[in-house]
Amino acid sequence: MNNQAQPIGSELLAKKYLVTGGAGFIGTNIVIKLLSDGHKVRVLDNFSAGKKDDRIQKGVEYIEGDIRNMEDVKRAMVGIDGVFHLAAIPRVPYSIEHPIETNDNNVNGTLTLLVGARDAGVKRFVFSSSSSVYGGNDNEKLREDMCGNPISPYALHKYTGEMYCRLFSELYGFETVSLRYFNVYGPYIDPEGAYALVVGKFLKQRAKGEPMTICGDGEYYRDYTHVADVARANLLAMTSDKVGKGEVINAGYGQCKSVNELARLIGGETMNIPERPGDPRRSEADTTKAKELLGWEPTIKFEDGIAELKRDWGLE
Repeated sequence: MNNQAQPIGSELLAKKYLVTGGAGFIGTNIVIKLLSDGHKVRVLDNFSAGKKDDRIQKGVEYIEGDIRNMEDVKRAMVGIDGVFHLAAIPRVPYSIEHPIETNDNNVNGTLTLLVGARDAGVKRFVFSSSSSVYGGNDNEKLREDMCGNPISPYALHKYTGEMYCRLFSELYGFETVSLRYFNVYGPYIDPEGAYALVVGKFLKQRAKGEPMTICGDGEYYRDYTHVADVARANLLAMTSDKVGKGEVINAGYGQCKSVNELARLIGGETMNIPERPGDPRRSEADTTKAKELLGWEPTIKFEDGIAELKRDWGLE
């Protein structure tokens, strides 16, 4: 499979893209992929997690601003062909404790960006959503045609963002696509961040010589997807001529692994702690739609991805 971004019709390959939250974990990987494919990149980020030197990429225009501020958004949209929207306050517990603040950022910010992108004549908007919109479902793979069942404000924010994207396609003819991420891991992962929290936490604990803390019996199964595969899915969502009408597509590996398996791969001592109420036992993506509409399927095996991270963290 050709992993390079493809031109739409007869248009030239090289484009100028805006990545909101482009100084974050997944955003940085998308920025790197865009640069490697020859695109120009602008990032809009408020650097709420701090400016990490290793995430600032040479040749990228960084704008420090707020996605809720239309003036910042208008400035960021000038000359942009497509938007990858990742900026959010992603922590589920934080959204439960601070529902107004997180709704303002995650919902109003997304709406402001959609209006700004539409008005600026941007061709397509790719929205980073989350498998959390499914809620709990322990018995089968999660398919996009299942009803959303958010069980946290954060999940509801992402579900609302998907609905806004669909409405903008239907009402204004503005091309949108939403990708539902599962448990993303890989280079530039933040051990304090929300994405693949258990992977980052285990790496940090192992590096400090502490036991890895496993909730309950550790038989919680998650769909771990390498960030390089997720970045590639984003580029395909931006360029595929089969999407752009508000589609929602899973971006997951399609197989799940237990927390115990993850701990064994990282290696080291473990310690069991009380389980967290409300955590689903299983979360696994059905990737049929991604294959059909994007020609995408993951390529990096979980074992290989964790081995790469261990090398990066000096744990081998």
